[in-house]
Amino acid sequence: MEARFLGIAELAGTPPVAVVVDVMRAFTVAAWAFGRGAEKIVLAESPADALALKARHPDWVALKDGPPAPGFDTVNSPGLLRSLDLGGRTVVQKTTAGTVGALAVKEASLVLCAGFVVAGATARLLRRHGCDAVTFVVTGEEGRAEEDLACAQYIARRTSGGGTDATPFLRRAAGSRAAAELTGGVRQGAHPDDVALCLELDRFPFALVASLEDSLMVLRPCAAPAPGDEASP
Repeated sequence: MEARFLGIAELAGTPPVAVVVDVMRAFTVAAWAFGRGAEKIVLAESPADALALKARHPDWVALKDGPPAPGFDTVNSPGLLRSLDLGGRTVVQKTTAGTVGALAVKEASLVLCAGFVVAGATARLLRRHGCDAVTFVVTGEEGRAEEDLACAQYIARRTSGGGTDATPFLRRAAGSRAAAELTGGVRQGAHPDDVALCLELDRFPFALVASLEDSLMVLRPCAAPAPGDEASP
């Protein structure tokens, strides 16, 4: 498989297959939302769009980066989200990097959103689709976020070879600027367990697939084939 690793601003045109990576914390949070029972996640263009969607659908759960804000139900923290009951709910998510990256490739034929918590399922789904070329969108720090690049490279190797040791990739992510800022309390709207939760490899058995539904970019969980069973129908 041919893999390219690009920042959002480096995208030129729409790639056929894109894996949008945001480890700390957008797509870790998204995976946890589905783990807590959410039906779907709508990726909002802006905070104003997220609030407009919430106004039209008061039962939806709106979340954003940073500290709590009027109109939003919660923040972009897996440590805080894991205690919520989201059974059957729709979540509206707006973040600084992850949702921006997914919306930048919304016209691609296949868009997966990923972090370490769904890395294995993402790789298996890519193998099942027989993808010859994949563009990994490294969303953080203008494409230089070490945690996102490490995760993207790990998924790429696992897609191509299967038996890849995750330890050095997780170590790189643990030593990243984002991890240091979360641990040091620099980022608001965080929980002390956020970094550990973001580095929990293969916590969830599903991949995260984004697609356009009635002009909205919607994220849903997709069960990936079991390890060693990618060729099954």
